[in-house]
Amino acid sequence: MIDERGERPALEITRGTATEEELAALIAVVSDAYAAEESDAVADEPVVSAWTRTQRSLRKPLRREIPWGRFAR
Repeated sequence: MIDERGERPALEITRGTATEEELAALIAVVSDAYAAEESDAVADEPVVSAWTRTQRSLRKPLRREIPWGRFAR
């Protein structure tokens, strides 16, 4: 398990003496929980077709009753 910076997470035992089997079990459980959380945290990318990407938005039709520049009479 290596994070995005290329570093391994640190594990520190603060009390007692853990055996190799206990450490292996701890690493297996934490790794499995991390993998499950990572797979659930991935967001689905929206499906965007080529038509949607190139489609221009429609504008309102021009109002022909308004003269050019709004100053003409």
